[in-house]
Amino acid sequence: MKERLTIVKVGGAVVEDEAQLSALLHDFAAIDGRKLLVHGGGRKATQVAASLGIETKMIDGRRITDRDMLSVVTMVYGGLVNKNVVARLQAQGLKAIGLTGADADVIRSHRRPLKNGVDYGFVGDVDRVDGQLLHTFVEEGLVPVMAPLTHDGQGSLLNTNADTIAAETAKALAQLYDVTLVYSFEKAGVLRNPDDEGSVIPLITREDFERYKADGTISGGMIPKIENALQAVEAGVDRVVITLATAIDGQHGTVIQR
Repeated sequence: MKERLTIVKVGGAVVEDEAQLSALLHDFAAIDGRKLLVHGGGRKATQVAASLGIETKMIDGRRITDRDMLSVVTMVYGGLVNKNVVARLQAQGLKAIGLTGADADVIRSHRRPLKNGVDYGFVGDVDRVDGQLLHTFVEEGLVPVMAPLTHDGQGSLLNTNADTIAAETAKALAQLYDVTLVYSFEKAGVLRNPDDEGSVIPLITREDFERYKADGTISGGMIPKIENALQAVEAGVDRVVITLATAIDGQHGTVIQR
């Protein structure tokens, strides 16, 4: 029987709110068994870029990452945010270790090709995750804290979507553990009505997703999040939960199921 492992992905809005971050890290430390944290930090990157006079360009919610912006996200994601989270988890009694995909070649990506004529710059799409290496860290009692940066094996760092990193990491580790992937953010789950926190959809299958997407119930940035979640469960991840940052025990929110 496989051991249980919990992967929690926390978005930038939570990471950058002191009260929410403190509560989440406390709850994360309390999760039984093996665990791993993936974080974002896009809002902080936008703030730092602005302070440096670097314009942030977005298309369909995705950041265009030119060389200047790559420098910013590397500093913010791999440095400021990652090491702050790592230090805070040490205070919770965890032996946290901060990683980008370039560290020990843990996540290799390729630069995203042109999509509909759009050049996203130094943005990476994941090719592989070294689940065996992460397994070694975890079994040594370490808690990996993964920043949304990967590399191409040719010397270039790549800005990579944190939801995708969480899903690809979960898929790689599903060969070794019973994996629960928790996407935590500022909503109680996937909502039928975005203005009503009580309208959480408790369960979404692939069939449900296609129907909700067609009728507009699910739209915008929630579409790629659920697509990542569905691909994870279809690849062997035990369960995926989308929930509030204060409810990462896996007992609340929206469960994504095949």
